[in-house]
Amino acid sequence: MTLKKTKIAIMFSILLIGGVVLVSLWVNLQERQKTLEETEKVPNISTEGADQRLEKIHFVEEKHGKKIWELEAKTIHQFQDQNILLLEDVKVIYYAKDGRSFTLTGDKGKVHQDSKDMELIGNVVLTSTDGYRLKTQTMSYKHLSKQARTPDPVEFEGEQIRLTGKGMLIDMEAKTFKVLSQGKTQWKGGRKG
Repeated sequence: MTLKKTKIAIMFSILLIGGVVLVSLWVNLQERQKTLEETEKVPNISTEGADQRLEKIHFVEEKHGKKIWELEAKTIHQFQDQNILLLEDVKVIYYAKDGRSFTLTGDKGKVHQDSKDMELIGNVVLTSTDGYRLKTQTMSYKHLSKQARTPDPVEFEGEQIRLTGKGMLIDMEAKTFKVLSQGKTQWKGGRKG
């Protein structure tokens, strides 16, 4: 009789453990389904006047098998009559001929499709693979000349230097930048210039 009670206890334990596992799996599946539904909700953004709308896009331009630039955005609104794209949560990566790359991000952007020129507005940050970082509020990029420009206050920082000023011109091919006015330089060693 003791053997029979042991078998019943083991069977009961197995059924209990199995039930707990099944309940846990069911709860996890419900949580995952709820999470998937929340992440798949389409943001409510006005598309008034737009001919087309795309979400989570990634464009790449290549020449002779090498990347020239990449564009990522959360949403794009295309206006065919004006040949422009309006972007949200923008990231552009430009690949220089010398192997360096520059990443430009901003809240909103406008791309002129015919010229590939671009304007960014809001929390604009430009970083380079050699450790430089520029922060400003607006930035325009001219594709033909490979130049970026802003009239706004800028903060530029590298490993050895911190620079602030108003307005900046960056030439990515010539590897130069120019603060347009009110420039102040601070070496990381503490001296001001």
